[in-house]
Amino acid sequence: MAAVWQQVLAVDARYNAYRTPTFPQFRTQYIRRRSQLLRENAKCGFEPGLRRQYLRLRSQLLALRYGPLSEQSSFRASSVRSSRTTLDRMEDFEEDPRAQGARGHRRSVSRGSYQLQAQMNRAVYDERPPGSLVPTSVAEASRAMAGDTTLSENYAFAGMHHIFDQHVDSAVPRLQFANDDKHLLACCSLDGTLSIMTLSPSPPSVKVTLKGHGGPVTDFAWSLSNDIIVSTSLDGMLRIWNTEDGRCIREVRDPESSELLCCTFQPMNNNLTVVGNSKHHLQVVNISTGKKVKGGSSKLTGRVLSLSFDAPGKILWAGDDRGSIFSFLFDMATGKLTKAKRLVVNEGSSICSISARSWISREARDPSLLVNACVNKLLLYRVVDNEGTLQLKRSFPIQHGSQLVHSIFCPLMSFRQGACVVTGSEDACVYFFDVERNTKAIVNKLQGHGGPVLDVSFNCDESLLASADSTGMVIIWRREQK
Repeated sequence: MAAVWQQVLAVDARYNAYRTPTFPQFRTQYIRRRSQLLRENAKCGFEPGLRRQYLRLRSQLLALRYGPLSEQSSFRASSVRSSRTTLDRMEDFEEDPRAQGARGHRRSVSRGSYQLQAQMNRAVYDERPPGSLVPTSVAEASRAMAGDTTLSENYAFAGMHHIFDQHVDSAVPRLQFANDDKHLLACCSLDGTLSIMTLSPSPPSVKVTLKGHGGPVTDFAWSLSNDIIVSTSLDGMLRIWNTEDGRCIREVRDPESSELLCCTFQPMNNNLTVVGNSKHHLQVVNISTGKKVKGGSSKLTGRVLSLSFDAPGKILWAGDDRGSIFSFLFDMATGKLTKAKRLVVNEGSSICSISARSWISREARDPSLLVNACVNKLLLYRVVDNEGTLQLKRSFPIQHGSQLVHSIFCPLMSFRQGACVVTGSEDACVYFFDVERNTKAIVNKLQGHGGPVLDVSFNCDESLLASADSTGMVIIWRREQK
């Protein structure tokens, strides 16, 4: 879709809340139809000047009819800030280490650090046999394997595949495709429910709704086999769900009766889940027994908002609302947590999202951490040792000052030059960034949400991208067909 038509869609999306406020279904139908018409118009080759004039006139007419747009303000559900975020940037970060054997490689180094891991990664490429197909900035073979497409072409998401609105008017703070799956997607909502959606066969539909929480749902995670989802809520409950029939298998109350804000599975042992609460505590829970793991608890400086393990499950990073990221060493045999390092990103700025990746791309092989921290920047850190010490590598400008905005690495190891990450933003856009570009790092920008974009997720083959916002709308974007 041409850039001007994306801006037209963005203007319509922002005013969409004013149209038939008592008939929210119409808003979804309207935006879907507008997207279709604008894509068709973009192919007609209208003069850019005419398109810009149309955008100005339409903006003026909408402002006259509905009044000027008020600033999006953050709102709270109990003590959790629900993020009004719009589709920001969708970008690619690189490979899943499980697919490339990185886990096994790292586990074979009994005393190896992340620094040694990065050196070993580079050595593999330096010692390659002559004539092998290795992606580098000058490798013709690599470009051929990638279909001779650029990052911008590869991540040209624009067309709306589908819009879900079952959580309309309640923010959707998290969404995630199932592991190694192209068509199964889940999201949670501040309305107290979760949805599991299927995108195939057509038309896409809500497969099952998970009901039972007594308060807004703040986070969830798929098990590795996708048969279980765990979820956290402001009602102080961790719930374990059967994803096939939506049945709640078990509920575990927080021992401090505090609000639960985030959760994640231990990647090597899905019997163990780590949960963060509003009283600054981390806790490892055995979901098979519903009991706390002895020695599996620790305390941060603020409310625990984000969690991420490294691929082998040996290091856990946790972020709080006071601006700190803590690293913990995880004992695989006992589930015990040992506090290792602390980094203060910015005092008082919430650490909303943490994503760990062993390799960003075949050219950028350092273990990395992607962080959203309410400092109007997306931050990329290098992991420099086996205690999770972080060193800032890059930052990218986005609008992010108060909402719980999340970002992701791309799921695939790319044969293309560069590497991408994708993030939501408070300006209702989704942004794709090339982490290897020193200037003009934006690869793509998606517009169409009516509020801040809170979360984004790729399916396993990157053919679809999902984004969720503070108004409850979930948009499925498909890759542009050339």
